[in-house]
Amino acid sequence: MSKSLLRTDKEIADIYKRHSKTIYRVCYGFMKNTADTEDAVQDTFIRLIKKGPAFESEEHEKAWLIRTATNICKNMLKHWWRRHENIEDHYDIESPEAVDIAKADDVLSAVMGLPDKYKTVVYLYYYEGYSSVQIADILAKPQSTVRNYLREARAILKERLGDHFDEEQ
Repeated sequence: MSKSLLRTDKEIADIYKRHSKTIYRVCYGFMKNTADTEDAVQDTFIRLIKKGPAFESEEHEKAWLIRTATNICKNMLKHWWRRHENIEDHYDIESPEAVDIAKADDVLSAVMGLPDKYKTVVYLYYYEGYSSVQIADILAKPQSTVRNYLREARAILKERLGDHFDEEQ
């Protein structure tokens, strides 16, 4: 890992190749439409270029990108103009990505329908393989809070999915 705060175009491209799909999935979980997701992903990598943080490892790099993307999405959703949008215009239910996600995995669709505080934690735990300790570090939350979010999210998913819910997946 490069300790330099200034990165070459190749280094930025390598980081993008390694993590863009994960960041896209995290952002899509919040934004629920392709255009806003792409904006959030772009903003995440622009922030990487502008801030130029030094990373200790690829895991640290990935954690920083996930946390940054999550914060960008939350800020976008809180923006004043979002409160004046027509809800029908906001959700791109017919996008190829949305159709593929819904067809590929009903559980993932249920996860993406969770409240934001649960969605990120569940996604990082089950889909990215982070431990609750690592998630607590990434999100700067107490470990007990992360474990509580996981417990509450499992209860919601069990209620929504019924027989299709398996906590071991």
